[in-house]
Amino acid sequence: MAGKSLVIVESPAKAKTIGKFLGSRYKVVASVGHVRDLPKSKMGIDIDNNFDPQYINIRGKGDVIKELKKEAKKAGKILLATDPDREGEAISWHIAYLLGIDEKEKCRIEFHEITKSAIAGAIKSVRPIHMGLVDAQQARRVLDRLVGYSISPLLWKKVKRGLSAGRVQSAALKIICDKEKEILKFVPKEFWVITAFLSTGEKKGSKSFEAKLSDFKGKKITINNKKEADDILAALDSKDYKVVKVETKEKTRKPQPPFTTSSLQQEASNRLGFYGKRTMMAAQQLYEGVDIKGEGTVGLITYIRTDSIRISEEARDNVKKYIKEKYSEAYVGNHVYSNKKKDIQDAHEAIRPTYVSMHPDNIKSSLSNDQYKLYKLIWERFTASQMSSAVYDSNSVEILNNGYLFRASGSQLKFDGFLKVYSFMEASDKILPVMNEGKGLDCLDITSDQRFTQPPSRFSEASLVKELEDKNIGRPSTYVPIITTLLTRKYVTRDKKTLFPTELGFIVTDLLENYFKNIVDIGFTANLEEKLDDVEEKTVEWKSVVGDFYHSFKTELEEADEEIRRIEIQDELTDEKCELCDKFMAIKQGRFGEFLACSGYPECKNTKPIIHKTGVTCPECGNEIIQRKSKKGKIFYGCSGYPECRFLLWNKPIDRKCPECGSIMTEKKTKKSDFQCSNKECHYKESKITEE
Repeated sequence: MAGKSLVIVESPAKAKTIGKFLGSRYKVVASVGHVRDLPKSKMGIDIDNNFDPQYINIRGKGDVIKELKKEAKKAGKILLATDPDREGEAISWHIAYLLGIDEKEKCRIEFHEITKSAIAGAIKSVRPIHMGLVDAQQARRVLDRLVGYSISPLLWKKVKRGLSAGRVQSAALKIICDKEKEILKFVPKEFWVITAFLSTGEKKGSKSFEAKLSDFKGKKITINNKKEADDILAALDSKDYKVVKVETKEKTRKPQPPFTTSSLQQEASNRLGFYGKRTMMAAQQLYEGVDIKGEGTVGLITYIRTDSIRISEEARDNVKKYIKEKYSEAYVGNHVYSNKKKDIQDAHEAIRPTYVSMHPDNIKSSLSNDQYKLYKLIWERFTASQMSSAVYDSNSVEILNNGYLFRASGSQLKFDGFLKVYSFMEASDKILPVMNEGKGLDCLDITSDQRFTQPPSRFSEASLVKELEDKNIGRPSTYVPIITTLLTRKYVTRDKKTLFPTELGFIVTDLLENYFKNIVDIGFTANLEEKLDDVEEKTVEWKSVVGDFYHSFKTELEEADEEIRRIEIQDELTDEKCELCDKFMAIKQGRFGEFLACSGYPECKNTKPIIHKTGVTCPECGNEIIQRKSKKGKIFYGCSGYPECRFLLWNKPIDRKCPECGSIMTEKKTKKSDFQCSNKECHYKESKITEE
């Protein structure tokens, strides 16, 4: 009797969800991500042997590999069910190698949502490993390794230890630095805005409205200074505001398409305040499966790494049926969304709920706060995309006074359409009073306001992701790692949502721009992405793409090593003095983050950690509680008297006692920033106290 069929996925959560659908004839196990990769200790690419990658089993994965081989021996059939993209295909290819499966054998199944019907369909459509996808991933991996492991040591030698350069990362950094240079060069220009506050004057207390000055004798007007503004005010007749044109028409507002990876990250940032990493973590959990009360483990959304806004016919039919039953036929839309990019990007659907009938509010109790917020955003965006447009009654008015033309416009929602569902978008009315041509108006007031043109905005994570997507830099799976690396290397800092290039970021960008033009060239990087797509489509061989790149890169590398002189970067000094030699301590960047070191190095080698004080006294020993980091990088708050005193808190302490039990109060890390007692047996909580 043949053994069970073995299904191998990447994550344990996914294994649990899929196992529920497949039943007792299948065994589902997880590889826990990649099992083979290039070695960390060396380049791992045989450049002289046509860029042959020297893969090794990943350190620490021995037990996982041993278990996979053990289960494979017992299995009647092996099915590789990793993610449906280049990375997932490569993982399947590596697993097949370890298990001795021929890449031409039908062993690969693919699905874009974790539902019973999708898994059943995948089981019936077993295919060989798609070597185009694998080779595209190998090309990206080898190109990134060649750049990173060649330029990074150069940066260590010429600039500072701990630096790195990446093929896509460096192009992204240049985009941020170029924007900052644009802002620094910007010279604001003065201009003035004249606004009239008018009324029809028909009834006592009739509603006033604003009209902006726009033209003079048929030409658009620009007011450059106060004198020009004052001259115009003097020329206006306070009693001669006459309506010369009234236009009323119906306007529609079309819903946006369902989410791609990029648009999801942007909208989650703008609407929910989530950084990209937080968005993708919650999205991954929703995709792999969440335990829903009464339903078991359910994959709530489709695959989360996609450039496509396409949805399946089945999904479209289901959501339209839901809209008709829930709201009415009038709310069912017929919008067509098309992808701008070529077909290679259309392999997946857009990100959508797997079951539109599973309303966010009905399963809220089964989800974490982040999962609920993100699922609600995805569910509403998808449902709204298939609903009818919102309809507005729009009107505009032109008012003449002594040759000067003022304009005002208003609108009122007539039919809410998709706004009925998409709670993240408000429908605001701006209503003008009823006016007819030739009617005179009362001027209640008129103002002139000085304004200045504004510099371009710096990038947020969301706007940088949009820029990378627009310029074809990177792919959905790379946006978050790019930004994370730039922040980790201190090339960029983040203040609230805004990204600022650091001095180090400018130095590295300028150096790369001078010696490695292709690495930071936006067009070159985008063109390389197109070539990777060609590798996927099997129209070009992956090693030829790498070879073409490396030919010029090698020459640049040799010249850079010869010509670049050592660049000295001044460390940031603090106001804290060294207790050994009385010189100021400097902030240094080490393997495990920032620390303090004496600026008198190498004569004085005193170092110590950077201590973030809280100003709160430890209740057990009287020392100060300070901010610390666990081995996994998680922030906690512990007594400065450690190890003698082991008092610790996971939430930030505040200098206030609980009114019920006298323990330290802490600030929860939530959007509302509520306070709660640190004593687990005391359940006292309060909302954040706001200053008047």
